Amino acid sequence: MIRAHWTGTPAFLAGFAIVLIAGLGGCTGTATRQPAPPVTSPVTPPVTPAVAPISVTVSPGTSSVIVGQNQPFTATLVNDSSNKGVNWALSGSGCSGATCGGLSATSSASGVAVTYRAPGSVPNPATVTLTATSVADTTKTATATITVGAAPPVSVTITPKRGGLVLAQALTFTATVTNDVAGAGVTWAATSGAFSGQTATTATYVAPASPGSITVTATSVADTTKNATATIGVTDLAGVTTYHNDLSRDGANVQEYALNTTNVTSATFGKLFSCTVDGAVYAQPLWVPNVNIGGGTHNVIVVATMRDSVYVLDADTNPCQTYWKQTLIPTGETYGNNSDVVSADIFPDIGILGTPVIDPATNIIYLVTKTKTSSTNYIQRLHALNLLTGAEQTNSPVVISASVAGNCEGGTTILFNALTENQRPGLALSNGIVYVAWASHGDNGMYHGWVLGYQTANLAAVPAVFNDTPNKLGTTAYCKGGIWMSGGAPAFDSAGNMYVLTGNGIFDGTSGSATLPTDFSDSYLKLSTPTLGVLDYFTPFNQGALDTNDSDVGSSGTAVLIDTTSGPNQHLLVGGSKGQIFFLLNRDNMGKYNSTADTVVQEWQGHSSSFQTPGFWNNNLYYFGVVFGSTTAGTVFTFNPTTRLFGTTSTATTPSQFGFAGATPSISASSATANGILWAIDTANFGTSDQGAALAGPAVLHAFDASNIATELWNSSQATGGRDTAGNAVKFTVPTVANGKVYIGTRGNDDTQGHGTTFGEIDVYGLLPN
Repeated sequence: MIRAHWTGTPAFLAGFAIVLIAGLGGCTGTATRQPAPPVTSPVTPPVTPAVAPISVTVSPGTSSVIVGQNQPFTATLVNDSSNKGVNWALSGSGCSGATCGGLSATSSASGVAVTYRAPGSVPNPATVTLTATSVADTTKTATATITVGAAPPVSVTITPKRGGLVLAQALTFTATVTNDVAGAGVTWAATSGAFSGQTATTATYVAPASPGSITVTATSVADTTKNATATIGVTDLAGVTTYHNDLSRDGANVQEYALNTTNVTSATFGKLFSCTVDGAVYAQPLWVPNVNIGGGTHNVIVVATMRDSVYVLDADTNPCQTYWKQTLIPTGETYGNNSDVVSADIFPDIGILGTPVIDPATNIIYLVTKTKTSSTNYIQRLHALNLLTGAEQTNSPVVISASVAGNCEGGTTILFNALTENQRPGLALSNGIVYVAWASHGDNGMYHGWVLGYQTANLAAVPAVFNDTPNKLGTTAYCKGGIWMSGGAPAFDSAGNMYVLTGNGIFDGTSGSATLPTDFSDSYLKLSTPTLGVLDYFTPFNQGALDTNDSDVGSSGTAVLIDTTSGPNQHLLVGGSKGQIFFLLNRDNMGKYNSTADTVVQEWQGHSSSFQTPGFWNNNLYYFGVVFGSTTAGTVFTFNPTTRLFGTTSTATTPSQFGFAGATPSISASSATANGILWAIDTANFGTSDQGAALAGPAVLHAFDASNIATELWNSSQATGGRDTAGNAVKFTVPTVANGKVYIGTRGNDDTQGHGTTFGEIDVYGLLPN
């Protein structure tokens, strides 16, 4: 038996035991082994890790930059462990230094952009290389290719391009500059006036204290060769406060600096906006500048309607701005109706018909309303309204009443009849007195031509009353002699004398007699004021035939010509008639009545009937007469200031034809001889007649070169898409021209057949702002 003693690891011993057993063949014994040497792990030498290479990219890699413009570029580095970033550099085969452009910084960290600014001119060739070089490893770079392009041309536009202002009023302009790389904007300048505020793109322009045509210029800062201009007419017109502009009724506004024969075209002139009112507008719109209203200073228009309402509207604001409305109908009353007067000539409403008058010294509007409590009980009132507020003034309104001695109606006294008397003429204001005249509704009922006066100080009626047909002729009691003048207003000379025309009716003058008649139908009358006595008159030799044939003289309004200080017939009056005759009268000796021949300065055949007040400008008389059943062109007759006579043949005619009732023209001009435009409204589609209502259609506003009316500049039916279409027409309306705009009254979309939704409208035309 072998007994062994081992020292060693268990693994070694186990292996040894197996060997031993196998070698001894099963023998057993004890053995002693020497300790084995210690086992140790092998030692690995230290390894230095490899350094990852730096890489650089630039974004964007390619770019096109316009001269003077900026473009950001960003360098991104990988493995820039110390975050040292890059250095930037510019180069190019066609540039060096600043000619390649500039950089906002010459170095940047990874991911931090720098801004490249292209040079002021394009290099040749136009390519610039932008290089980003790693600071940590200068062998590592990246580039961007920049193509420098020429700048597109700068252009400047301005709005508004055109318009009108009153002295010292302000207007804001806006400039738009395309391709203004730096956003430098514009500088502002004007040929006159000043700027109260300016920015790079806006300016508030203040008109000068003297009138004229002003040019406002906006000039690009980036390219001073580029600019835009606006032309503004600055007017000193104090207002259109009475019918046909002034007391001479010539219809000329010679203080219009915005409108001229070159800018009244379909491209630059048209309908700006419309204002809806409650009834048809027969009265001429009136215009007043610089009114302290609505929290500021504004130009306004005054509009009266056939439903007895008065509106004060902003003359310039689009959309329409109403400052106040006053409906002048007392409780228990309403506006009138055509059926009550047995005439559809004015249809269907009867309210404020005659054009009001405004006292510019006090800002008071005077007008006459017609209301009723029943079909037979009518009341007419004179109102005085504050222009700023619409408030009735002290003693307003006044119920109109009057009487004169006379037997025409079968008694000894004639009373004013508010039902049958039609307040058709425009009101007039002279020397502190408002004058009002009347005629008939369709020649129905007993009527006369009346003239009454009221003091503006207290609305007290002046003692004098004028009735032109108080007596009867023989046994025929029909009076008449209405003063209607197709809506025209009494005219006044510089001495304050009044001139009116009368219609059909009785006349009791004696041929060749210096004694004044008492009944003055078919006559031109000169009345004293305020006593309203007849100072002089003219009645055609064939008055009886005129009356029989309904060819009254009084269908025409008057136009007092400009007086002179030398030559014959220094004070003249001209007018037409329904009988197609023009009369030129010496106001110092009007000719009275002669049964065989008229003793006047001049008369000539006009070839058309007058239902209008002629216009007069630059020695031209403008006339739009009527040939019944046909259309007629406007005509012009030239006045010779040396001979003080008219040429009796029309020197030009309009290319457009006008239907019944012709037109009362207005003239705009910058002086007595320059930039004249003749304005006229074709109201042939007015939709009423004495036989009943017809289908109404749009009024058409026309503009002609006043120096040659054969040249039509524009009309409201020309523009495509109905851009300039007016509301439906009412007859005898007159255009008001002021401060670059034209205002006309209509009946809106009411066709008089019950299909309309708007029963009155003011259409405003003017220079298109852009």
